[in-house]
Amino acid sequence: MCASSGLAIVISPMSASAATAPVSLGSAANFAALAAATITNTGSTTVTGGLGLSPGTSVTGFPPGAVNGDVHVADAVAATAKTDLAAAYEEAAARPTTATIPVELGGTTETAGVYDSPAGTFGITGTVTLDGEGDPNAVFIFKAASTLITASASTVRLVNGAQSCNVFWQVGSSATLGTYSTLRGNVLALASATVTTGVTVDGRILARNAAVTLDTDTIARPTCAQAPIRTTTSLASSVNPSLPGAPLTLTATVVAQTDGAHPVGLVVFVDGQDTIVDYAPLDSTGHATITTSTLPAGIHWLTAYFLSPTQFSNSVSSDYVQFVLAVHPAVAGPPALGPVS
Repeated sequence: MCASSGLAIVISPMSASAATAPVSLGSAANFAALAAATITNTGSTTVTGGLGLSPGTSVTGFPPGAVNGDVHVADAVAATAKTDLAAAYEEAAARPTTATIPVELGGTTETAGVYDSPAGTFGITGTVTLDGEGDPNAVFIFKAASTLITASASTVRLVNGAQSCNVFWQVGSSATLGTYSTLRGNVLALASATVTTGVTVDGRILARNAAVTLDTDTIARPTCAQAPIRTTTSLASSVNPSLPGAPLTLTATVVAQTDGAHPVGLVVFVDGQDTIVDYAPLDSTGHATITTSTLPAGIHWLTAYFLSPTQFSNSVSSDYVQFVLAVHPAVAGPPALGPVS
C-alpha cells in the first residue's frame, strides 16, 4: 500500500485520428517498384525496398541500377503482391470524395482527405504542400480518373506531421513523373508508370496492368512513424459504500481501441487531486487491481491513470465517487454511487 501527495500526473493528449483511413496495400507494401508487364531501367537508379514483376518476366537495367531489397520476378510472391495491388487500387478508387479540386496542384496546400478533379487528371507544377495539421495519421488520397503528370523539378512537400506512407495517388491510366521532380507517396497506376531522369520518389511506384520505366532515379519505400494505440480506462470498486478500515478492492480496466492489441503498462490509483492510494501493473486481461483499507470516512473522488512505456497511449478514467461511511449503511442509508462522467 502507498499513500503520498504532491505528485502531479500528466497524461499526454492523444492526437485526433485521421478521418480517412489509409489504403491497405497488403503484401504490395513490401515493394518500392511493382509492375505487370516489364520493368525497364536506364542509368544508376537506386530502388530501396522490394522490386517485383508479375506476370511479366522482363526486368532490365539492373545493373547499372541497384535494388536494396528482395527481387521477385514471375513468382508466387510477386503474383500475390499484384493481387493485393489490384485490391488496393479498387479500394482507393471507391473512397468517397471529400472535395473536387483543380487539376493543377502546384502552389496549393491540401489537408487530409480524398480528392478528385473536374477533368479526372492531376498535375503538379512547382510545389504542392500536404499539411498533416499535427496528425501523423493524416491520410491524403488523390484520385485521378486518367493521368497524373508532374512537371520538371516539381515537388510534393509534407508539413506538420504528414507522412509519405499515408499519401496515395490513384491513377486511372498512367503516371508520368517529370525530370528531377520529387514525389512523396504511393502511386497506384492502373496501366503504366514512367519515372523520367533524376526523379526522387519517397514512396512506391506500383503499376497494376502495364510497365514501370525508370531512368537514373531514387525510389525509397517509406515507413510510417507509428502513432500510439489509443486506450480507454475505467474504474470500479468491490463495494460502495464501504466502511473505514474495511478492505476495499479497486479495479481499473484498460481497453485498446485497436482490435487484437493488448495494453501493457502501470495503473496509478489516485484519491482527489494528487494523493496516490497505490499502483499496480496491468495484467494480461487488461486489469489492474489493488486492495486498500486506508480511506477515511468521507467522499472520495478516485481516478485511475494508465501509464504505458510502449506503443499504447496513456489514458485516465472518469472520476469514481467512493463513499466511506462512518456508520453502517443500514443505519445511514446509501447515497447515489458510482462513476461520474
